[in-house]
Amino acid sequence: MPHKILVQKFMQRYWRWTRGLTLGAQGVVLTPANKVLLVRHGYRPGWHFPGGGVEMNESVLTALTRELEEEAGVVLTKPPEFFGLYAHIPAYPGDHIALFVVRDWTQARVPEPNREIAEIGFFEPAMLPAGTHASTRARLVEILAGKPKSETW
Repeated sequence: MPHKILVQKFMQRYWRWTRGLTLGAQGVVLTPANKVLLVRHGYRPGWHFPGGGVEMNESVLTALTRELEEEAGVVLTKPPEFFGLYAHIPAYPGDHIALFVVRDWTQARVPEPNREIAEIGFFEPAMLPAGTHASTRARLVEILAGKPKSETW
């Protein structure tokens, strides 16, 4: 098993042991032309929306704001639109993801690749990079094409 998968499995077990329920916040950052910002992590395969876990004593919006800036240099200029709450139970029992649509933002810097975020990019929804996670693709169809929302990630 590759090192990245082992680390991911260890962290999943740690989070399950220390927390009965976990909550993540992810942002669908869109340009005016509806290009979407995606990140490729260094510890799991595929392209995903930027975001991460909500820490103890942190609001979902604070977590989203922090994660967008850390992972992609994105700073909110207006509050994002809450889009939905998704159960991530099939992959991570007890995990939920709060998804926001981010249309008002700036990007003063583009972070250098690191262990957490190997690559970031803006993509046309019809031309997503190979390896874009199926859930990422499904959420984009819900947001941009009006497909009914799923309850699961």
